[in-house]
Amino acid sequence: MARTRKQVAEINVVPMIDVMLVLLVIFMVTAPFINPAQVELPSVGKTSQTPAQPLEVIIKASGDYLLKNRATGETEHSVTKRELAAALAELHRAAPDQPVVIAADKNVRYEEVMHTMNLLQQAQITRIGLLAKPAP
Repeated sequence: MARTRKQVAEINVVPMIDVMLVLLVIFMVTAPFINPAQVELPSVGKTSQTPAQPLEVIIKASGDYLLKNRATGETEHSVTKRELAAALAELHRAAPDQPVVIAADKNVRYEEVMHTMNLLQQAQITRIGLLAKPAP
């Protein structure tokens, strides 16, 4: 009876390991000589237009409303809720890009601030912000 020989397929990985170790040594030696890529950030030129000074609506704890136009440098003057909407609409027509900020006392109810924001939106003012004092 004749024996059939079975072929055994083997892969010798020793030469592959040698090559990988040589490559690793080459990378470790050359890595300190490579300069890291310098990222050049784009620069922004100065704008020719200064930022608009906001119109400030001040709500006191007593519920009184004050209006202050920082662009003209005028002092704050007292207005009622009805006068506030008309005054804001008039000032907005004169300077449509001027932002409006609401500076409410911390004891003012949130409902009053929301009502004031609603008045601003009805006057077609879209640039509205809330003024806050930074934490100490």
